[in-house]
Amino acid sequence: MDACFSAFDDDGDGFLNIHEFDSICKGLFRNDRGIVYSLDADRLEHIFSIFDTKKDGLIDRQEFVLCWDKWIKTIVRPVSVFLIIDVQNDFISGTLNISNCSAQQNGLEVIEPINQLLDTVNFDSVFYSYDWHPTDHISFIENLSLRKLDSSSPVSAEDAKPFDTVVFEGCPKIKQRLWPKHCIQDSWGAQLYKDLKVVDNAMKIYKGTVSDVDSYSVFWDNKKLSETTLCNQLANLNITDIYVCGLAYDVCVGATAADALSIGYRTILIDDCCRGVDVDDINLTKNSVIKNHGVIVQSHEVKAMVEGRDRRPELGYKLALELEKSIQNSKVKHIK
Repeated sequence: MDACFSAFDDDGDGFLNIHEFDSICKGLFRNDRGIVYSLDADRLEHIFSIFDTKKDGLIDRQEFVLCWDKWIKTIVRPVSVFLIIDVQNDFISGTLNISNCSAQQNGLEVIEPINQLLDTVNFDSVFYSYDWHPTDHISFIENLSLRKLDSSSPVSAEDAKPFDTVVFEGCPKIKQRLWPKHCIQDSWGAQLYKDLKVVDNAMKIYKGTVSDVDSYSVFWDNKKLSETTLCNQLANLNITDIYVCGLAYDVCVGATAADALSIGYRTILIDDCCRGVDVDDINLTKNSVIKNHGVIVQSHEVKAMVEGRDRRPELGYKLALELEKSIQNSKVKHIK
């Protein structure tokens, strides 16, 4: 830390000004070929202000401790999890084969790039998620008669078709997209696809296990009433970066990426390891990830990122924003 500070303190005054801090960022944010990623001026100033806790326009050695311990070290040595979402039989060749959906994408195409990553990248942890529904699950169009629709439902029970959205009675009302029956617990359709590589010591997460609430995200159900074990497991593993992929891009993958970003994780969506239902919704998913400071990459870019040789400024900015929240929360607690 001291060597780094001294190396970038060009004028030797014992402080880092924003121009010297910019030099640190140029050294930090570059790919594995040494090409520097640009960091726009507004984000540079914002990051600098987070570590300039005394707000005097300079970062002294004491302030640099936070920058070094919580920011630079994480960027250079991330702790990464590979989260493989719902690569199950029913979504590839079963009752909810996504190739029959409007985007007409083939779920089978995710198998090869995911397996290649599992063979070549040394992730710190690997998780597989499963849609794992009881037979009377609320999302199944076959079960529509089991629950009463609210008068505000845009589609009646008689007219409803797969992929329509209805509103069930409840307090609050339940807005639900309808799907063909799929991924029934312990069925063939709920099993991982046979050609998907399953690594030793991987974790398994089951979601959608409660009849009356759907669960797209691997973190929480759609109402945020209950959570899976994923949050606690990631915290116990000190994970910093989440690589997300699988099926379907614009449904469970997108919901999981959104939750990962909302919690504060540096989140990377692997584009060629995902296939989805609707092209417009896939584009909305991508835009949302980028807007919330995640990144979208291709699988051939992942290895260098996991090894800390390809360091993206978007992820550095996301981490800085989370540190800023932590600092603000600490101040509030101190005042109380």
